[in-house]
Amino acid sequence: MTVEDIFAKGGVVVWVLLGYSIVAVALLIERFVNFALLGRPPRDFEGTLREVVRGTEAGSVLQGLRGPEAAIVRGMLQAGAAGVKDLGRVASRIGSEELQRMERGFRTLGVLGNTAPLLGLFGTITGMIKAFMVIEQAGGRVDAQALAGGIWEAMLTTGVGLAVAIPILLMLHLLEGMADRRAQSMRSCASVVLEQMPGCDVAEAAEPVHHREGVVHAV
Repeated sequence: MTVEDIFAKGGVVVWVLLGYSIVAVALLIERFVNFALLGRPPRDFEGTLREVVRGTEAGSVLQGLRGPEAAIVRGMLQAGAAGVKDLGRVASRIGSEELQRMERGFRTLGVLGNTAPLLGLFGTITGMIKAFMVIEQAGGRVDAQALAGGIWEAMLTTGVGLAVAIPILLMLHLLEGMADRRAQSMRSCASVVLEQMPGCDVAEAAEPVHHREGVVHAV
């Protein structure tokens, strides 16, 4: 079976699933590039923070660093220098913003991955209905080979739907894991800053700031 046969026999549903694939590939490439350009803190970043957060070297340590960890530490230090007492809420706000940036497009990928099999099943059901309508019109006297051909053509869309959905969901779970690890890294950095600054409640850094698919993320 060639690609042309798949599109010819799958009908409109296969073309819609092709559109799903194009959108999903574009989103996945954009998200992976975004994570690649996000930047990571240097090794033993938390240990360095413990040493410099009370002094005047924090600005030089953070200078040139990119990524959500540097953003949350920089924001907390700036807020502390401005006299803000509730740095835990500052950490929650910045962490929520950074996490939302990392998770942009995740919901769309989830919708595509979850509805692609259903769309394929819809194509199969409509194809089976047509096949049985042909049987009824023929008065039940249908060649078995022709009937088998009609059935596998109807089931083709389910196979295409699964072929589209499985890679999308696998890549989505990989991206979610990457975002969760960065969220944990942000929590750790925020806790280090709160531990080293007097008059701050470390527990405030564990407030839930973002909710995705029933899982609470905290910074």
